Amino acid sequence: MQAFLIGLQFLTRICVVKQTVWTEEDFGKSVRFFPLIGAVLGCIYSVVAMMLLWFLPSFGIFIPHHLTHVLFVAMPIILTGGIHCDGFMDTVDGIFSGRDRERMLEIMKDSCTGAFGVVAFVLLMMFQYGAVSDVSMEDLPVALFVMPIISRMMMVFTITIYPYARKEGMGKAFSEYTNKKTLGVVFLYGLALVLPWGVNALIAVLVSLLFTMCFCNYVTKKIGGVTGDVYGAVCTLCELLVMIAFTCKIPF
Repeated sequence: MQAFLIGLQFLTRICVVKQTVWTEEDFGKSVRFFPLIGAVLGCIYSVVAMMLLWFLPSFGIFIPHHLTHVLFVAMPIILTGGIHCDGFMDTVDGIFSGRDRERMLEIMKDSCTGAFGVVAFVLLMMFQYGAVSDVSMEDLPVALFVMPIISRMMMVFTITIYPYARKEGMGKAFSEYTNKKTLGVVFLYGLALVLPWGVNALIAVLVSLLFTMCFCNYVTKKIGGVTGDVYGAVCTLCELLVMIAFTCKIPF
């Protein structure tokens, strides 16, 4: 339970019981709860969506769709404190800097965000808004529920399968206390949470997994592994892919 609460506190702005003292092992073992933390976030996103799209309109209260869609894009940033977005921007700044491996790692560690990161983040939000807007009103609560679960499953996949690029770092604790057995358990209960929601959910898992492998293979060739920033990049990009998957119309 402590590992779950530590993970919840680290990955979100939700603090059930404030964890002020923990060991590196507790921190590392929180990885196994990442999709469950995603489910907590997904429940919040989904309930807000149902309130705005279904419940309030039943009482004649209509909020413009553009405003609700902006809220749906902003909620993941607000509830996570932008931790994954920060990782995404740092990853883009480093990987696409055109420098050598050591310099890339230095850029990714730099607290200042560069032009590449800012432009990439703006484009990411534009695509996310477009994807959210194109998901049908009936499917949107479901998409918002599975989105954080699938993206955090891919984080666990990245942490387990790919080597950590630095000799030390916050993300190293994750990789040291995670193994393929943990990954198997995570995927079993993650899929149990996701697959009942239909074919689009299955497509979202497969597309996200394929993308994660391609992206992490590319990053590993560049810097010899992955970092905590890359974990965040995988999460944000897979969230976008999940929403895009739910824009597809499946004829069965």
